[in-house]
Amino acid sequence: MKEFSRVFKYIWPQWPRIVVVVISAMVVTLLLSVSFLTVIPLLKVMTGQEGLRDWADRKICQWQYGVGFYVPEGVDFTGKKGADFANSLMVVSVNEKSPAHNAGIMVGDRIIGINSDSRDANESFSDLLGKFAETAKNGATLRINRHNEEIPPVRLEGLSNTGLKAGTFALAQKVISVVPREKSETNRKKAVIFIIMVVTILTIIRCIARYHQQYLAEKVVQVSINRLREDAFVHVINMPIGFFSRERPSDYISRLVRDTSFMGIGIKVLLGKALQEPLNAIGLLSIAAMLNWQLTLIFLFGAFPAIWAIVALGKKMKRASRKSLVASSQMLAKLQETMAGLKIVKVYNQQEYEHSMFGTINKALLKQSLRISKTDAATQPMMEVLGMVAGSVALFVGASMVASNKMEGIDFMVFLGLLGAAAASVRRTSDIWNKIQEANGAAERVFAMMDQPLEPENPHAVELAPLKNNIEFRDIVFTYPGAERHSLNGIRLFVRAGQKIAIVGPNGSGKTTLANLLPRFYDPDKGEILIDGIDIRNAKLLSLRNQIAMVTQNVVTFNTTIAANIGYGKTGATRDEIVNAAKRAFAHEFIEPLPLGYDTVIGEHGSGLSGGQLQRIVIARAILKDPTILIFDEATSQVDADSESKIHKAIEEIMHDRTSFVIAHRFSTIISADVIVVMDHGRIVAQGQHEELMRSCRLYQSLYETQLVKA
Repeated sequence: MKEFSRVFKYIWPQWPRIVVVVISAMVVTLLLSVSFLTVIPLLKVMTGQEGLRDWADRKICQWQYGVGFYVPEGVDFTGKKGADFANSLMVVSVNEKSPAHNAGIMVGDRIIGINSDSRDANESFSDLLGKFAETAKNGATLRINRHNEEIPPVRLEGLSNTGLKAGTFALAQKVISVVPREKSETNRKKAVIFIIMVVTILTIIRCIARYHQQYLAEKVVQVSINRLREDAFVHVINMPIGFFSRERPSDYISRLVRDTSFMGIGIKVLLGKALQEPLNAIGLLSIAAMLNWQLTLIFLFGAFPAIWAIVALGKKMKRASRKSLVASSQMLAKLQETMAGLKIVKVYNQQEYEHSMFGTINKALLKQSLRISKTDAATQPMMEVLGMVAGSVALFVGASMVASNKMEGIDFMVFLGLLGAAAASVRRTSDIWNKIQEANGAAERVFAMMDQPLEPENPHAVELAPLKNNIEFRDIVFTYPGAERHSLNGIRLFVRAGQKIAIVGPNGSGKTTLANLLPRFYDPDKGEILIDGIDIRNAKLLSLRNQIAMVTQNVVTFNTTIAANIGYGKTGATRDEIVNAAKRAFAHEFIEPLPLGYDTVIGEHGSGLSGGQLQRIVIARAILKDPTILIFDEATSQVDADSESKIHKAIEEIMHDRTSFVIAHRFSTIISADVIVVMDHGRIVAQGQHEELMRSCRLYQSLYETQLVKA
């Protein structure tokens, strides 16, 4: 749970919503529990066993004084002792340490008068009960008949006039006073209607509270995950480029999208079922304990094996969930790889091979998904069996108590309903731990990504001014992460501001690697790169990259308008600036005739435009930035012959008075360079101008004859 707990960083700022969620859940629980309590008086009234007012008064007496009275049935009012039942309250239970117990009241006593000096033959069972219930605040003096003899009056102390308990009794008496006391058919109907109205009002309020709980909980989830994804995305794009040479980018896409979704499910469970269902179970069990705490305690003994089962299954769920997320990430990578290279797959007839590879990944995902399903499927039945065992024991003991008149039959029926509802709430919580463990597994992957170091920047880094004098590569040694040999070894290069540097060499000689060190995509293992005497590792990345523009051999465009793709080179660029840059890159001539012109969406990977057209768009992007340092890496490799001369003119124009590094195979691009740098096996083997190198460098001569001229 350690990793998943880190998500609270995103939940806590929304604490006002969480407070409302918790309060709403408590209101739902309270009203649900109260709704169950209304079943008892409803059954009492509907069966004619007891009037609603009598039931309420009897319960108030039991709660405030700890004394229970016998409910006389019709047969009790006949015969010689009928008057005793009709005009007295027979004590059938006395709670230990209650006011009644402390006053010496005993089971079998008959209360024949309340706050009176003589017995009033007109006071009925109902009158005495109502009178006794109204004495909560001031207490009562009771006349008691014990063993057919009247004993001295007994004094019971009442409640204080303040406090929650006193207020609850006062409110209950005020609400119940609207129901007539007389036991007629009409009054019985009124009592039933009254109870139904109360239940309806409670249900409406409960549903309103439930709505607020669910909506605000969902809002907390969505806002939290939205902010988490944003932070994770920002972290990923600020990680070193070298990290992605070791890891699959698709895995991080999966973590950003799928894994954060699983975390969202975990948060939703925490603010939903994990909050509401345990509260419901606690509320229902509390009401059950009020009816009979001994039976409730017996039922609760079933919680211990249930907790053990949930924890054991949760561990399995976490392991399976993590493996499932990894398999899902591998599937995403394979899908992206295959779709991007579909032409190659088809032309080499490798459909069966790709099918086999995908099938292996798919089976691994299926295996883990089935493990999750198996664990999930076992949870609820196991909880149900444990609940049934505990409930059966409580049922057996409760039936014995009813048979021995220690518990009323209707109370026992409602008690069973409360246990059943509480068990259902507990059963609904059975998958909570599984969901949390799934979310925990996802959180480990997401936060493992967010714990990766960002691009290193010296805390005392300085603002790097635009290049004025020179750039120096001093004894540079560089090895790619995980590689065994150096990609660059002992590089020394001095470049004056405004010079055009052409870098040539065989494939794998280190040309692109050298260019990638300048914007600090990588840092050298040894040596320094100095701009006007300042080591770029001591410069702020923002100030360094603000003066560099790149056009790479892999054309990068975004799924947006042409104007936005060109405008990417300068924040807040105007349409006139974008059009002017496009004209200078000779892109305006094919953009303008398009139906939507600069507002044309070029689609993913620039679909809809040729390679040469896309190349000119990214050159326009570099032109718009108006940088101090230009890097062209095979910038004209995808440009058709018709537009190459135009591109060459555009490049020559923007290179004027700028420091430029050109990596190209085109003779026309290289021949005009101020300095040509020849590289081989990560070293600079020669540098100079074309005529000089043709005389002194055999490698350059070979490149010129085999690549430059032919290109």
